[in-house]
Amino acid sequence: MATKHEQILQYITSLSVGEKISVRQIAKEINVSEGTAYRAIKEAENKGYVSTIERVGTIRIETKKKENFEKLTFAEVVNIVDGQVLGGRTGLHKTLNKFVIGAMKLEAMMRYTGAGNLLIVGNRTNAHQYALEAGAAVLITGGFDTEDHVKKLADELELPVISTSYDTFTVGTMINRAIYDQLIKKEIVQVEDILTPVDKTICLYTSDNIATWYQHNYETGHGRFPVIDQNMKVQGIVTSKDIMGYDHETIIEKVMTKSPITVIGKTSVASAAQMMVWEGIEVLPVVDQQNRLQGMISRQDVLKALQMIQRQPQIGEKIDDIVTNQFVTIEDDSKRSSVFRCEVSPQMTNHLGTISYGVFTTLVTEAVNRYLRAQKKGDIIVENITIYFIKPVQMETMLEIHPKILEVGRKFGKIDIEAYSDGAVVGKAMMMVQLIER
Repeated sequence: MATKHEQILQYITSLSVGEKISVRQIAKEINVSEGTAYRAIKEAENKGYVSTIERVGTIRIETKKKENFEKLTFAEVVNIVDGQVLGGRTGLHKTLNKFVIGAMKLEAMMRYTGAGNLLIVGNRTNAHQYALEAGAAVLITGGFDTEDHVKKLADELELPVISTSYDTFTVGTMINRAIYDQLIKKEIVQVEDILTPVDKTICLYTSDNIATWYQHNYETGHGRFPVIDQNMKVQGIVTSKDIMGYDHETIIEKVMTKSPITVIGKTSVASAAQMMVWEGIEVLPVVDQQNRLQGMISRQDVLKALQMIQRQPQIGEKIDDIVTNQFVTIEDDSKRSSVFRCEVSPQMTNHLGTISYGVFTTLVTEAVNRYLRAQKKGDIIVENITIYFIKPVQMETMLEIHPKILEVGRKFGKIDIEAYSDGAVVGKAMMMVQLIER
């Protein structure tokens, strides 16, 4: 039987898009406490079923597909620009396909404005009306209001008219930034993208005996299985090492490893890889907020995904990309090592105009990562980095980074790094890394 929490989530997903909900209404409808209703609404928000907008309330929105990530809903625009909805609230769940800045004559503006657009404009009532008639929503900058007949039209057409106190340039920048951030999020592969779903995961129950383990082991060739109770909650994990020396009739609960490390679906694959390397584990159960099993991921799944990520074209640039995209690799055959060269751009500097400590750390880490990858040592997880000498490096100076392997094994590496500018040493660091084997 579904729990109260699950019943609320089912109720929310059954609502039509654009419908409003509240904690009090759900508590009354499903006969639960307001605390339970609030927790379920928060989870629905995390899953993208609803969106909460200030001065509007919580509304059911279209669940966005992963590949449609860069499209914003009008509800999200309201949040981004701290806006106030003047009309057309029922259309807040709709997505916009582009935004148009109305800084031109009315006829020219309308040539660019079409259905699904968002027109960003000041207090020009005619433009507000024409945009709505063309099927576009309106964002009024400068904190201005609009006339009542425009608000009425917005309600009829279910197209939002939003007012914000920011100016047009700031609003355009804020929306661009939000789309950009979503493009970066789109690239980050999460555990839920690669897991083996629960219906294809072989589990043992706490009440099963060791004979059941042998049966599953014979059928699948696997030796590690999650252990769950009658409510699908993960209680442990059992491996061939756990059952050694025990009788076939022994109950799994007595031999399993209790309270195993688990991850949720929204965990990034990189974090899962780090856990697996750190703890030396081969499989991770994936659970929901209530610790119920959602599926499993193995070390092989994670490594395959990490290799796939590296081959993806980068769309939204991250700070690391901005810092390292001008790296030039120079092979030094005489010393059988690589040198990484890069110019210190204005973005890399601190308030004094010299290279920032954080940027220097990023450059050192990326140089070591590239160097070890070229040596076929695989990817790295930094365990410890010590920068024990650094001098100010001016902007527009050429920096050379020389990584040198001091010691490397199958799982660990110790690397010494020296940074030069105009032939003089400007930085020294020591790095301990764990290697993720290919």
